[in-house]
Amino acid sequence: TTDKLAAYQTLYTCLKTVALLMAPFAPFYADRLYRDLTGSTESVHLDRFPVADDTLIDNELEARQKLAQDITSMALALRRKVNLKVRQPLQTIMVPVADESRRKALEAIMELVKSEINVKDLKIVGNDEGILVKSVKPDFKKLGPKFGKQMKAAAEIIKNLDAKAIATLERDGKLTFDLNGTPADLDIADVEIISEDIPGWLVANEGNLTIALDVTVTPELRREGIARDIVNRIQNIRKSRDYDITDRISLTFAPADATDDAIRDFADYISRQVLATSLEIAPIADGDEGVEELNMDDITAKVRISLATS
Repeated sequence: TTDKLAAYQTLYTCLKTVALLMAPFAPFYADRLYRDLTGSTESVHLDRFPVADDTLIDNELEARQKLAQDITSMALALRRKVNLKVRQPLQTIMVPVADESRRKALEAIMELVKSEINVKDLKIVGNDEGILVKSVKPDFKKLGPKFGKQMKAAAEIIKNLDAKAIATLERDGKLTFDLNGTPADLDIADVEIISEDIPGWLVANEGNLTIALDVTVTPELRREGIARDIVNRIQNIRKSRDYDITDRISLTFAPADATDDAIRDFADYISRQVLATSLEIAPIADGDEGVEELNMDDITAKVRISLATS
């Protein structure tokens, strides 16, 4: 059929490309693969590398991925600032937007960003909503050559820009203002836009991108973080014991005030992640086989892990 023919042609093209790319570091294998594919007596080393088709480049997709990478990098830096590991869930990240195109781009990458930085919600807000208070810090090294003797006057105007002007600067990358009766142009690269921290939040800026991360760890989020740590430690134990990836296990946790609520609340999640057929909180006798200590920052949990009986 036509579909099968198209699939074969695609496969052929892909394998031929692989042979060409392998040629520099696996010359003999690549040459054999190339000859078998093409039926040619010519060597792969005499062929040309594939030429990229620039018409297939999706600039909007690349811009969205760059935005996702920037937000993720900034959020992870804020986590490190307050020693919050990625396994600890957080509630909200807030991203102000200056225009509809940025809003649509954020909506397209929302689930990816939430997954990468482990937050429950990504809130998109308008720059004009006044949730984040921003100010502008002039870069005198750049303003000096641009404004000369009028640099001090320009810097004073820039420091006192209102929220609307700052939003315009972020949206357009430039701003025109009146400097002693003369229009003056300001580029976003000439200044640093600073957002004030909100109580319980941390704020970061890079160019025209601002994020605010809610770093308040509620008891519910704390319990979920403990559950994720438990899963991580048990998965490591499974690996160290050479359990098969499909092996089912049984878990018995020793009672502990620090972990009991987390284990009860997230028993199903823990069981699914580590393939446990049974999970309980019960006393563990000294000397029991299969007992392990799970060290999680300032918390230690004792658990008996055994292969589940069929």
